[in-house]
Amino acid sequence: MRTVISRFILTALLGVAVLPACAAEKPLWEVGAGIGALLFDDYRGADESRLYPVPVPYVVYRGRFLKADREGVRGLLFDRRYAELNFSVNATIPVQSEDNAARRGMPDLESTLELGPSLEVHLWKSGNEDWQLDLRMPLRVPVTIESSPQAIGWIFSPRLNLDIRNVGGHTGWDLGVSIGPMFADRKYHRYFYSVAAQFATPERPEYQARGGYSGAHALMSLSKRFPGYWIGAYLRYDTLESAQFVASPLVKRDHSIAAGFGIAWMIGESSRLVETDE
Repeated sequence: MRTVISRFILTALLGVAVLPACAAEKPLWEVGAGIGALLFDDYRGADESRLYPVPVPYVVYRGRFLKADREGVRGLLFDRRYAELNFSVNATIPVQSEDNAARRGMPDLESTLELGPSLEVHLWKSGNEDWQLDLRMPLRVPVTIESSPQAIGWIFSPRLNLDIRNVGGHTGWDLGVSIGPMFADRKYHRYFYSVAAQFATPERPEYQARGGYSGAHALMSLSKRFPGYWIGAYLRYDTLESAQFVASPLVKRDHSIAAGFGIAWMIGESSRLVETDE
């Protein structure tokens, strides 16, 4: 399924950079380009992994309502001291079933675009604002990217997120840590984990996935914005223990690991400066 929740994966797929955070005036927009690599399983529960070299387009926009920054691509619906409501975006990469032994002979998994609101509650911030703990609750509807797009249910992934700015002092390095469960409806689980009767084999029996608990994840990311370039990396661990679809013959192991690294060089920026609390 290759979910791209982490900030760095959004960088690779959507051109969104992970930015160091500090209160200041900054350019309205910045652009850059670079390269990176992603390592992850074909889908959560797969026992086959692949390494992908990827371009890393770097695009930052600090508009009043539309933003593309360290939190991803979002439209700000309301902004308050204790909570924000954002419009969030996510994506997945397609899976060629012939390249995966568990899915061979089944339809390919199309790339998806996930859209929906995200309520973010600010739980705590340190006096110098270098530490911030949030509860983030994105609810998204995935739509397949193909000639006849189809909505495949919904995903809800509430998580606690801790951002630490200037790790180890005034270093400019930013650390992000998040952990939380995932939930999805029956249609979403069936898209990835059901086996229809016509695709059943002695080794892959028919199976119909149900909606509900989808497992949990923990993610850590580290990044720094240098004067002429940005560098970042992430590591994500998923557990599928007790997930509704764990009995699917397509689930070959009850955990999943993903990692990535990227570097982008600055190309240009706006001469107009705007106030930002990054």
